[in-house]
Amino acid sequence: MASIFEFQNAVASISFLVLLALKIWALVDALLRPAEAYEATGKLTKPAWLLILGLAVGAALVFPSVFGLLGILGIVAALVYVLDVRPALVSVTRRR
Repeated sequence: MASIFEFQNAVASISFLVLLALKIWALVDALLRPAEAYEATGKLTKPAWLLILGLAVGAALVFPSVFGLLGILGIVAALVYVLDVRPALVSVTRRR
C-alpha cells in the first residue's frame, strides 16, 4: 500500500515541477517580448501579462500544489499565454 502512495507523490511532484517550469518559461518569454507587440496583436498589455504570470509563479512557490485553486489558475494563465498570446507575438515580431 505504501508504494501506491509513493508513486502518487512522485507523480504529483514531477507534475508540479514540470508545470512550474512552464510558468517560469512563460514569464521569461513575456519579459523578452517588446511591449509594442502586445499592442499590435490586440492582446492584454505587457505589464498585465507580466503581472498575471508573475502571480502564477509566486503562487506556485508559496502554495506548492498542482490541484489547488491558485495552482489551476496559474496553469490556465500559462497555457493561455503559451498557446494563444505567444504565437500572436511571434507572428508580429518575426524577423524578415
